[in-house]
Amino acid sequence: MEPSNPGYLLLIEDHQDIAEMVCAYFEHRGYAVDYAGDGVTGLHLAVTNSYDVIVLDLMLPGLDGIKLCERLRNDAKRSTPLLMLTARDTLHDKIAGLEVGADDYLVKPFEIQELEARVRALLRRARGWVTPELLRVGDLTLDSGTLQVQRAGRTLSISPMGLQILGVLIRASPRVVSRSHLEREVWGDILPDSDTLRSHLYNLRKAIDKPFEKPMLLTIPGVGYRIVDADENHIRAGS
Repeated sequence: MEPSNPGYLLLIEDHQDIAEMVCAYFEHRGYAVDYAGDGVTGLHLAVTNSYDVIVLDLMLPGLDGIKLCERLRNDAKRSTPLLMLTARDTLHDKIAGLEVGADDYLVKPFEIQELEARVRALLRRARGWVTPELLRVGDLTLDSGTLQVQRAGRTLSISPMGLQILGVLIRASPRVVSRSHLEREVWGDILPDSDTLRSHLYNLRKAIDKPFEKPMLLTIPGVGYRIVDADENHIRAGS
């Protein structure tokens, strides 16, 4: 039996037939769903309400999905899990959406069951921090209760998917986490393509390393990834 209210969703989609189909399906499954048919209205709803997941079309009148997502993350500082819908299955479009803060994407035309599976995966990941704890490697901290990340006392802006990846890497530190293990821990059974993980790691590295002199997120070619204490890594590298 489905839970009475598994989640509160916002759908931003200008194609009326797709919007009606998605809303009817999710409402029948017990979700509460708000709907916007243009980007400006969608952004207003996204910043004035607390949604569990936002499903956002890339091509929208008024304000397109890329700009909407960028403003939601950078201006409104909202970290609501976001899945982007796109009719364009190109590497550029995928990376553009992920780089401005989308957590996942789905190419049109899509099966409604896959959309629900991806929404449920985002919900599980967002609710996955069961026991609040302060995770630390060197001067980098992740508070799993507040989802706040700091390095050297500076608060960093990390996407929901970036938080999940960072949590896996910090908990494993200083061990190397293989690509396949990282994907299973973060995405479960619905694995992404290689572009998705690569883009999220790129964005995570920009957030935790680019403003600082010494890197902490390391790629071990052919093996995987790890988070290290930057000072210890610097000493070993120079010795």
